[in-house]
Amino acid sequence: MPMCPGLKKHQEMIKTDDLPGMEERFAEAHMVGQVLQNAGYIAVGFDHYAHPDDSMAKAAKAGTLRRNFQGYTTDTADTMLGLGASSIGALGPGYVQNAPSLDSWRNAIHEGRLPIARGVALCGEDAMRRAAIMTLMSAMKLDLGAHAVAFDAPEHALDDALEKLIPLADDGLVEITGRVVRVTPQGRVFVRNVAACFDTHWQMRAGRHSRAV
Repeated sequence: MPMCPGLKKHQEMIKTDDLPGMEERFAEAHMVGQVLQNAGYIAVGFDHYAHPDDSMAKAAKAGTLRRNFQGYTTDTADTMLGLGASSIGALGPGYVQNAPSLDSWRNAIHEGRLPIARGVALCGEDAMRRAAIMTLMSAMKLDLGAHAVAFDAPEHALDDALEKLIPLADDGLVEITGRVVRVTPQGRVFVRNVAACFDTHWQMRAGRHSRAV
């Protein structure tokens, strides 16, 4: 479980100053990657490693690897059912979350009600951008124009993301050719930052959720 003293009540005894900073986390991730690759494993996505004979490694090589909000997978299902308190489920048009309180969740189950506390429905543009992010984080490349057209949107529908990607291209994290974006080997570990350029709802909040490194 991630160390999030500011979010997790039972982790409040952890001193923030005792946790590794960005440079230490980067060094740790690099070291682990080197050990695994020296042992014959290959990089899958930006934070997974798999043996070449593993189905996930084969999917990555074949370009069929997928990513959902749980991580990388070879599963082609678009529906995921979350079980238990606070769990999240994915449906075609959006997401639902069960009641975070165990008592509320249990009461709903005993009363024969769905224990859903909230949900988010995706509009057409949200679905297009979600698919763009998932594809980019899986294949490490994306043709923005072709992707937009596949969702019946104008070819230039994602050009706002291209503008946001220019500083990352200047830093060598991505390569941009027309509307085709490729994540460089150096940029793979920063692919969350690349993906964030496509998310019109996302805003950086200090100390919140997953850090990029």
